[in-house]
Formats: sequence, structure tokens, C-alpha cells
Amino acid sequence: MLSFLLGLLIAQTTPPTPPPEEVVQPQQVLPLPGQLDKVPTFNSNSPELVLKEGILLSTFPGDSKKVPTAHLNYPFRGRFDIFAHHVAKADPPENVRSLYLGIILNNPTEKPVTVDVLQAASYLSQPDAPFVELPPFVEDPAGKVFAGPGDRVMSDILRGRRQATFPAQIVLPPKQSQMLLNLPIPVQGLTPPLNGRSTLMRLRSNGRVYTASLAMFAKTNADGSERAPTLEEWQSLLDNGELSTPRDKTPTPLEETGKPRIYGRVAGVAGGSSWRAFIVDSPKARLLTIPQPGKAVSYALSTLDGGTLGTSQIQSAPMLVRYPDTAYRAHGNYGIQYNLKLPLHNNTSSPQTVAVSMQTPIKEDQLVKPGLRFFSTPARQTFFRGSVRIRYKDDKGMPQTKFVHLVQKRGQPGEPLVVLNMKAGDRRLVEVDFLYPPDATPPQVLTVSTQR
Repeated sequence: MLSFLLGLLIAQTTPPTPPPEEVVQPQQVLPLPGQLDKVPTFNSNSPELVLKEGILLSTFPGDSKKVPTAHLNYPFRGRFDIFAHHVAKADPPENVRSLYLGIILNNPTEKPVTVDVLQAASYLSQPDAPFVELPPFVEDPAGKVFAGPGDRVMSDILRGRRQATFPAQIVLPPKQSQMLLNLPIPVQGLTPPLNGRSTLMRLRSNGRVYTASLAMFAKTNADGSERAPTLEEWQSLLDNGELSTPRDKTPTPLEETGKPRIYGRVAGVAGGSSWRAFIVDSPKARLLTIPQPGKAVSYALSTLDGGTLGTSQIQSAPMLVRYPDTAYRAHGNYGIQYNLKLPLHNNTSSPQTVAVSMQTPIKEDQLVKPGLRFFSTPARQTFFRGSVRIRYKDDKGMPQTKFVHLVQKRGQPGEPLVVLNMKAGDRRLVEVDFLYPPDATPPQVLTVSTQR
């Protein structure tokens, strides 16, 4: 959304360019094996642009709350994730108070509850991770290449990091609450006065907890400086507040396929945190035979209603609970990790050169031509901006771990993540990991190709 708003400002001053020419790559497109796990994800992304104080997402019970419909009554226990992605804007422009994002945890039980913070990161667009132009493919061993806060957060979590802002553990006394996050989204001094914050946390609780994400403007000290809201002020907003406005566009019901599709923004608990895929020739096979020379096969990634690339597979996480005016599924699977294993096998009698690539074809539900459609020159819109980890054995048999940062425009074929020179009969396990980043637009594909 932040990149979208900034893009609008650029578009107003840029003359329209003619659409690029399409190129069809004849390749088979298959559903991705595996499925989402059952780890619930607290997904706070609506309203994305927050102009008014209020409740963004609450899984608390509605009992004793002033606006019961603002609470979804969904307790977490065991492993769960918290994802939040929101934008603040000075409205009117002279109102440059910082908007604070608060995430509160509550223990409704009679015993202490321990919450382990396994990994966690939260970044602003300005100054932490500005949207900058980056090359399509950059090796990034240290995690220093990013554009946008969502991109940087996903890079940290992919590397197993917990930012210093977050404690390793929180102990919630019986019937008590604590703030898990209480951080500003400042706009003062920015042109335009617009900023965003992305957050992802992986948590584990040994008892029931409720959580909520809330938006409140900074409080003012006697000397005019800003201060963060207190736990008591957040609690009052949770108990007495209503859903933050203005609301995002109401999504089109999934069954209404004849209308222009509005996916909507996500606010609720999504069913799933990661997708593990063991990509082989058949469900009972243990190997993935490489394509014939000059051929390629692709596996769909992050497919969604209206964009299955001919596979009929919808990977969007189901919503376990949601607000009625928000997305029916977690389209795009923001923050969900894909772990893809490809046990490649050269079953021919001669050496073969094999490439594994991530690609962003033109979105289709049913393929209108026998293969994927790309543009001969990349379109203007960035559709994927994120980090990918590749683990494999190189041509000398040495294990390698490589991190690359990708930027792919709409309809961009992409460069190979890895190229292997496989001897006759050779077997190589290639493992590809990434977290689907905010501000990306699905679907993508993972492609295995053999050079002619």
C-alpha cells in the first residue's frame, strides 16, 4: 500500500508507456505439493491506511466490551504468528502527530502463562527501509539488501532473527495484560507525510492468550513532546473503542465470479504459517526427474482465486475468523514461509545443465496459451520484492547456502537462483525458502529447466 501510494504520486507526472510485447514460454504448470500447516496467524492488514484511532484487530471476547462486534473471540495456545502491516498519513497534512501501533497480549486464565518470542522484527518505511530501486537479482549474505519495511522484516525472519526490541520471553500473570509492541509510525518531516510499519512475530504460548492490534495517536507531554500510550490507555481503547476507520473496500464474495474482483484487505486469524513442499515426480516417488533438454516445468506459488495459472489450486490461507467487510482468504499469504525441497535427478546418460528459477508470469486463472505468458521487457509495476534462501550441493559436492534478493516486475521471467551441472545419473537436493513479503502481488512460480 505504501509503495502503491508513492507510485500514484510518480504516475501523475509520468506519461503513459505502451504495453510491452508478450512472450509465451511453453512449459507445464503444476500445483504445488504439500499444504499449509495448522499454525494460526493473527493477520492485521485492514484498514491498511489508518487515519483514525481504534481497534485494528481483536481476538478478545466481546463480553464486557463497549462494541462487541469489534472482537472476534479467538484464543491462541501453542505456536502462533502475529503479522501487522499498516500505513499512517497526516490527515489533514498539518496533523503530524505520530500514530502508535500497539499489540496487546492478555492471559484470561487463573495461572501464569509464558509466551516465548521465537523470532520477531518490526520496521518503518522511513527511515528503516525506504522504497529504493534495486537490481532484479543481488546476492545478499548479510541481509542488508531490502526495499520497504515488509521486505526487511521477512529477510530478518528468514534468517531466524529476533530484533533487540523484543524480549525472548514474556510471563503474563493471571488475568493480566502486557504490551508486546508499542511503537510509533512517525510522519513529521516526511514528504509526503506518509509512513508505514511492518511487523512479524513467531510466538509460542504454554496457555491461552488473547491478542489485539490497536492504533492510537501519540500522547503529549507538558513540554509538547510526544510520548507512547500507556498500558492503561491501550486497555481503555480496547475496552471502549470501535474498529478503526475509514474501512477498506469491501471484498467481492468468492462465489460472485462474474463481477470485477475486489480481494479486500485481511483482518482476522488465518489458518497457516508455513507451506512445506517435497516436489517429486509423483506422490509415491522420492525424486524429481529433470525436464528433457530445452524443456521446463513450473510449480505454482501463492495462487489465489482468479489466479491459479491453470492449476485450480488456491494456496491462500483460509480465514478462521474475520470481520465481515474484510478479505475472505489471506490472499497473498503475507508472512507465510514457503519451504520447497526438490530432489533433482538426471536420469539421462549424459551431463545436463539445470536451472531453478523464481518467476512472475502474467496472472491468469486458466492458461489462454499452452505455457506461461511473460513480457519481452519488464512492466513498470513491481510484483515481488523479497529475499530467498537456496541450499544445495555445488558441482564439487560441497554444501552451499546462498541468500539472494529478488525484484521482479509484472511478467518478468527472472534469473536462475542456482545453475547445476549434473552428471549422468546425478542426484542433487535443492531447497528454496522464502517468506511471502508484503507489497508483493501473486502469483509466482518456481521453475526447473534443462538447457538444450
